[in-house]
Amino acid sequence: MAVDRYMAICYPLQYTSIVTEAFVIKATLSIVLRNGLLTIPALVLAAQRHYCSRNDIDHCLCSNLGVTSLACDDTTINRFYQLALVWVVVGSDMGLVFASYSLIIRSVLKLNSAKAISKALNTCSSHIFLILFFYTAIIVVSATHLAGRRAPLIPVLLNVLHVVIPPALNPMVYALRTQELRVGFQKLLGLGEHGSRK
Repeated sequence: MAVDRYMAICYPLQYTSIVTEAFVIKATLSIVLRNGLLTIPALVLAAQRHYCSRNDIDHCLCSNLGVTSLACDDTTINRFYQLALVWVVVGSDMGLVFASYSLIIRSVLKLNSAKAISKALNTCSSHIFLILFFYTAIIVVSATHLAGRRAPLIPVLLNVLHVVIPPALNPMVYALRTQELRVGFQKLLGLGEHGSRK
């Protein structure tokens, strides 16, 4: 999304020739391969642990850290690899996001029209909010696991929030940015008022 916003704002005339179906497929495959290859060692490390009779995880979602916390032996290497994995994946994603938005801001500040600047920055604001919410929850959950603190309610709540809220808000946030949908929602919400006046 950050790359899409960067191309749309910084290269609007070349957008359709750069962001093609082939580009989207290549970007998607590279992300899936990166995440898949980086995740395999976490699964291998989890499979090497010795698990006791306890089988009750402290989460409502089955995560790798939740499963490895059931092991009887030392899980230090698992916790550190999981944290390193989060920092590499999240760090590279956040680096890409911040790099694209810094280039967007630099490009937007060169515009002469205050209205154009406002429109360009408004386009990006919802995406930045969702990204920050999503990645903050992941970092906090990983840090609490690494610390080994037993406050199960916080990681459970954060897991649920980071899994449910961004996907639920995404369609609403981006749909309300579309003028036609916004006008449609306003008409829908204003229907009761018009009906009662008649």
